[in-house]
Amino acid sequence: MWTLRRGLGPVRFSLLAALLAASVQSTALAQAEPPSEGASPAAAASAAEPAAGDAAKAPKTFTLDEALLAADKNHPQIQAARARVAKARGLENEALTAPFSIYRMTAGVGVGPELRGTGSYTPDNDVVPERGAAAAWQVNLSGLIPLWTFGKIGSLQDAAEANVQLNEKGVEKERDAVRLQVRQAYYGLLLARDGLLLLEDIKRQIGNAEASLTEKIARDEGDKLDLFKLQTFVTELDVRRAEAEKFATVALTGLRFYTGIADFDVPDAPLTGPTHTLLPVEAYLAASVENRPELGQARYGLLAREALVRGKEAAFYPDVGLGLSLGLGVAPGIDDQSSPFIVDPGNFFRYGAGIVFQWSLDFAPQVARLDQAKADLEEMKAIARFADEGVAAEVRVAYAEVVDWTQRLEAHRKSVQAAKRWLVYVQSGLDVGTIEDKELLEPAKAYAFGRFAVMNATMELDLALAKLAKACGWDTIAPTGLPPRGELQPSP
Repeated sequence: MWTLRRGLGPVRFSLLAALLAASVQSTALAQAEPPSEGASPAAAASAAEPAAGDAAKAPKTFTLDEALLAADKNHPQIQAARARVAKARGLENEALTAPFSIYRMTAGVGVGPELRGTGSYTPDNDVVPERGAAAAWQVNLSGLIPLWTFGKIGSLQDAAEANVQLNEKGVEKERDAVRLQVRQAYYGLLLARDGLLLLEDIKRQIGNAEASLTEKIARDEGDKLDLFKLQTFVTELDVRRAEAEKFATVALTGLRFYTGIADFDVPDAPLTGPTHTLLPVEAYLAASVENRPELGQARYGLLAREALVRGKEAAFYPDVGLGLSLGLGVAPGIDDQSSPFIVDPGNFFRYGAGIVFQWSLDFAPQVARLDQAKADLEEMKAIARFADEGVAAEVRVAYAEVVDWTQRLEAHRKSVQAAKRWLVYVQSGLDVGTIEDKELLEPAKAYAFGRFAVMNATMELDLALAKLAKACGWDTIAPTGLPPRGELQPSP
């Protein structure tokens, strides 16, 4: 009978769960960030009306929800995270089956010399190969069924199960990060297109004033200095348009990369603010405890580390199992020995079963390995505390940002209303001749910049709420950036 050391040799009780440190910082792709001053429309391309023959080649439009689904399916980071889950499931299956699959089979076929006689008499005084040879073959099967390992197998399986859960949370983490990037690019592209339309509108109004002032100067009734101011403002609008076109290209390129759709485009609709009613910050803190994937990773990482510590503690105890053996040998050229007390290496059939055990007495190295496992556990506990506190801080910062942009948006709206009243007053004076054309520049600039400030604050508020959704793991509160279905038309 063989020893249990031989039977348990293939078993590896040192499977380590893949422990991931919780990340508490929000991420966003820099290329997808909308500009602070004016974003650019891919609508620049739509300025020229496509011919009827090119209609079939026009980019497809997707809502934000459709873009998120496409990114979830096609983004490489999410696909890589899913592959890690598949690997973790393979490790789990190995941990469940490997301890009960310790079987070994050997077989061979060869040529053996002719040997005659018994243990007490043989006519052959020596082995002479020339006398004759015949084919011979053997088959041996051995196995072991663990009966009691003092927790080694159980701790291994617990660690493998926690590793699967940890990697599944990793998929959610990557998905949340990609969703924030998609939303950031989506909002930025909508803002860019709105900004381009605004620039065209303002430039048309300033152009009318410029033409009128040019006529007055030709009649020696106007001031060239006022004309130069208008022309300078028109040039500034052209610069902003160029910036907008660049940022729109960047945002659209990012969206096509995130979604994996080469002809991706967004609907022709104005950017709208969120409809979610802001709750007290405690509601989002509570949601983060349940839903934030990084906190889930920390919890399952602790479970895996605790299981590994239990496995190292169990290594101080012996392993007990049921050993099985079966062997068959056939050598026609060798006389079969009939006595059970004679070992016959050529012709045999044997089997056996018994309780065997193995006890590793290298206690000093085992103590060191246990100390290492406990140190890893303490590290994981510290990471978990950092994740708890960091996620709470991130939620509060994101919440404060939502409140800030809500207040800013309201202030910008009031500013636009005041600028609009100013502009209407000046235009009325121009119509009756009580105000000169040069007085139009300042209210027009204030109104233009105010309108863009409202659009930019709307985008920033959408993005701030998207960041809050990611921070607390409550994805449904993130805005779509679009009006409700049925209202997807551009603003007049």
